[in-house]
Amino acid sequence: MKNAGMTLWFTGLSGSGKSTLARGIGRKLSDIDLAVEVLDGDQIRATLSPDLGYTKQERDVNIRRIGFLSQLLSRNGVIVIVAAISPYRETREEIRKNHLSVPFIEVFVDCPLPVLIARDTKGLYQRAIQGHIQNFTGISDPYEPPQNPEIVVHTSCQSPDDSVAHIFTSLRQMNLLADIWKEDLATVRAFDGRNLEAGNGH
Repeated sequence: MKNAGMTLWFTGLSGSGKSTLARGIGRKLSDIDLAVEVLDGDQIRATLSPDLGYTKQERDVNIRRIGFLSQLLSRNGVIVIVAAISPYRETREEIRKNHLSVPFIEVFVDCPLPVLIARDTKGLYQRAIQGHIQNFTGISDPYEPPQNPEIVVHTSCQSPDDSVAHIFTSLRQMNLLADIWKEDLATVRAFDGRNLEAGNGH
């Protein structure tokens, strides 16, 4: 099956569900035999950017590294799914512009800050509010939401399954999976036809 590369860039506050949704849509696309690579911001920081802290300049360097990697993979036919807070709008737009020959789809994982503070399963927000964590996005460091994202999911009122389904449907509506879907359907029909012929032989 022909594979068309693209980058799906999940952005949103900590705890909004970016990684969960990235893995979910990754599995769904893998199920139709597409080459998929999920780049998790925390994992990339630990492996490619252990030298960086959390100032704006250091965050930008980390995001540019992820952006460069995603651009390399996507232009070679891989569907790259990035899950990273990536708080600064200008840097995200820079990454978009660098995706010259492949689609860049910004997915805004929208969840209100009060909901995230109430959830706070890791206790990070409370520690940031108390001043124990510096440069924490949404508390002591800004988050600039996308102005015109291609896809928006609202994880305060949507389940992960519903959000993944919405993302998948949106990609099809943007015709980013149209050729893939037609090929997949043709394969299914050809397979069914062979089965019918085999059945007639018996």
